[in-house]
Amino acid sequence: MSTEFGDPIGKAILEYVKTNKPEDIIVSSEICEDDIIPIEVLFRTLEEMPDLEVCAIDKAKGKVLDVGAGAGVHALEMEKKGCEVLAIDISKGATEHLKNKGLNVQNINFFDLKDQQFDTITMLMNGIGIAGSLSNLENTLTHAKSLLATGGKILCDSCDIRYLYEDEDGALWVNLNTEYYGNFRFQMSYKKEIGPWFDWLYVDFDSLFKAAANVGLKATRIYEQDDNYLAEITFE
Repeated sequence: MSTEFGDPIGKAILEYVKTNKPEDIIVSSEICEDDIIPIEVLFRTLEEMPDLEVCAIDKAKGKVLDVGAGAGVHALEMEKKGCEVLAIDISKGATEHLKNKGLNVQNINFFDLKDQQFDTITMLMNGIGIAGSLSNLENTLTHAKSLLATGGKILCDSCDIRYLYEDEDGALWVNLNTEYYGNFRFQMSYKKEIGPWFDWLYVDFDSLFKAAANVGLKATRIYEQDDNYLAEITFE
């Protein structure tokens, strides 16, 4: 019997636009306690964004692909500075909202996007996590590389979450049955709207650097704060 999953992110975005009443998106994981995404975070202004995201927007140029655009806060800021932006998202609700905001948008999976070239690809709010696992990171970067124009770049951020596995003495413990400690599996829900389980990757910079090098790209860490970093990935 098949299960019909909903679109929690899309529903949350459309409902917030309509009612302006904040409700949390619940993020469930198989290995840690439930977390929340306050819906207001998806609508933050440039002044409310962390410096890491402001830096990414400042670095974006030319024709831009905004992967996992959500409510479009990054895409809108990049348009303001003169970039030509294509926003993509797999959420139908998010796509509807982005169209209403006047953005050029496609309701498409990043891996299905082909035969286009971009000067900048942005994958913010850990957008590189769409790789799903460390073993799929090289495939993800290879596909992104196929969408880059000559001299183009990928701007992505992530987080080294090894701190989740450190004991009081700083020693690292991991489940030896897992490929990599940054491989996660999540499910999102909003009120009664429940999405499917999905794989998501949090990757440390050294692992990202190696994966990029293996596919002919060069990753440079251009911003760092605590365990979070912003990487610029270019042709070697």
